[in-house]
Amino acid sequence: MATYRINTVSRILLSYNRSNCIKLSSQGIDPNRFLTQERLKHTSAIKHEKEKFRKFVITRYIQYVKNYTKVLEVRFPAAMKMYRVFSIGIKDFLRDLKTYITLRIKFTRDQGFSKMSLQDIELYEKMPGDMWKITPVLILSTIPFGNYIIFPLALLKPKKLLCSHFWSIQQRVEFSMQDLTERLRHNRAVFRALQEKLGSIPESELKVKWERIIALLGSGVHPTPNDVIACEKLFTMSPYSLKDLSYAHMGQLLKMHGSQKSLFRRKKLKYRAFLLWEMDKAIIREGGVDVLGSESLRNACHIRGLNGSHLSNQNMRDWLQQCHLDLFQHNSGDLSEKQNASTEIGKQWRIDAKDDRTLMDVG
Repeated sequence: MATYRINTVSRILLSYNRSNCIKLSSQGIDPNRFLTQERLKHTSAIKHEKEKFRKFVITRYIQYVKNYTKVLEVRFPAAMKMYRVFSIGIKDFLRDLKTYITLRIKFTRDQGFSKMSLQDIELYEKMPGDMWKITPVLILSTIPFGNYIIFPLALLKPKKLLCSHFWSIQQRVEFSMQDLTERLRHNRAVFRALQEKLGSIPESELKVKWERIIALLGSGVHPTPNDVIACEKLFTMSPYSLKDLSYAHMGQLLKMHGSQKSLFRRKKLKYRAFLLWEMDKAIIREGGVDVLGSESLRNACHIRGLNGSHLSNQNMRDWLQQCHLDLFQHNSGDLSEKQNASTEIGKQWRIDAKDDRTLMDVG
């Protein structure tokens, strides 16, 4: 009896459900419409939570990387210092190398430095030496495991193995002083060479003037630019023209300018004089020494043999104007005639190399 009742109730429920489905389909009503909306809401909520979680993970990862860099700096300061030195140095070196290549093309196209700024000429003069200096380190670093040896060694000897792009500000000042001191050691040898040829000058008023200048230099007094200009003929002909200088004398002049000795010393000196001449022209072309900044003034003085680290900007401007640009303006009439003389004329020094303020004038 109970089984009969259960079967009866089941048939009634089945027929009721069928009738309801027929009614809903005839009315165009979706029986699962409420279930679909609930699924959409649930899916969007999941996507929103996933996006929040993704942002959280990325933020935490960035913070971890930043903190990990600090941890490395604390735990491995030497390694991080080496990494920073070489990463920043390589970027600066490649930037200047690209500029140098552009300047080489510009020099060939314009047949000279007439359209270059002072900074461009200084970079043009400086980059070849830097390239030769850093090339061995770059080549050895490409050898497998070579960077583990050459980089620490380069940090121990940065002046000899690295160029200025890899130096700190303190190292640049220190090495600049050392370089200038080394250059000043050759002043006495050049002065002796000038004295040796004093007897070959014919007796004249010009010889008297030159003897006075030699006496001033020997006593540590610096002659005025006008005194040097008055003896200009001695440097355009015998005994002090480039073709009359001895091989040893030219070698000392090269070392005095921070250049390496070579077989073709006369040609190298002429090129050096030409570069200094073009730098003076660029200074005047850009408005004179009054428009130069502190860094440009110190660099210009260092190239010409003066330590400007302890001088004010005005003192450096006065020195450049009086000891170089005045000589340049006097000799600017005919470059081809004066170029040989410009290596020697205007080079006068105080003999004491221990004095940081030793002057070395290059016309």
